[in-house]
Amino acid sequence: MAEPVRILFVGDVVGRTGRHLLNTHLHRLKKELACDFAIVNGENAAGGLGITERTAQEIFEAGADCITTGNHIWHHKEAIALLSRENRILRPANFPPEVPGSGWGVYQTASRRLPIAVLNLMGQIFMNPILDSPFHTFDRIRTFLPESPIVTIVDFHAEATSEKQAFAYYVDGRVTAVIGTHTHVPTCDERILSKGTAFITDVGMTGALDSVIGMRVNEVLYQFLTKMPSKFEVASGPGILSAVLLRADPDTGEALSIERICVKEHSAPTENGA
Repeated sequence: MAEPVRILFVGDVVGRTGRHLLNTHLHRLKKELACDFAIVNGENAAGGLGITERTAQEIFEAGADCITTGNHIWHHKEAIALLSRENRILRPANFPPEVPGSGWGVYQTASRRLPIAVLNLMGQIFMNPILDSPFHTFDRIRTFLPESPIVTIVDFHAEATSEKQAFAYYVDGRVTAVIGTHTHVPTCDERILSKGTAFITDVGMTGALDSVIGMRVNEVLYQFLTKMPSKFEVASGPGILSAVLLRADPDTGEALSIERICVKEHSAPTENGA
């Protein structure tokens, strides 16, 4: 068997704190873990919602090879032009075809020139049911991918754990891994399914540890207690970087292992901001 390809997938980056964690640790992790490719979900990178030219560039400079997103991708208007010209940033593929950007791409690892396919899909339950079915969208995209086995990673951005698990079983044996994103809370169910696809319900977030899914606690509590609207702000302070390391057979595309990676910091930038 050829040397396994090693892929690092980093969970939802939230605001300045999340970007700080990437800048501090991603290059080091890629080196220590001998990673061939790094995927980062950046849909909360700019002020906790969406992505901008500046924050995308910061994520790439930190070591990302591909950025996936989700339901907040259009929060900043400049994302329309950004995704129209930058094929390393993906939006959910089950948006209508007229929407700017692409929901999938085939890339190459820098050192070994191995092909890596990345797909970005969004769930419907508790999300946006108007979007096309992620199941049917996957089937359409699969016909465009190379016929020979290829390492294929799916970022499944969804709220319902049942939908994430159902999708993983639906594509088992047809992709290398299904990585759940969106809820920002890591699950401990990482495993390889019976036909060779690695899966985790949610990889977790990269952002402030003392927060409510990356946001300042007081504003979130105010809304829960009063039912009044509250402007959420990205939390600062000590952070957590949540990721998974995937090992796959480059000849068959089959997953060999999936391992949770967690990096906690005891200090971080104290100021709030985008």
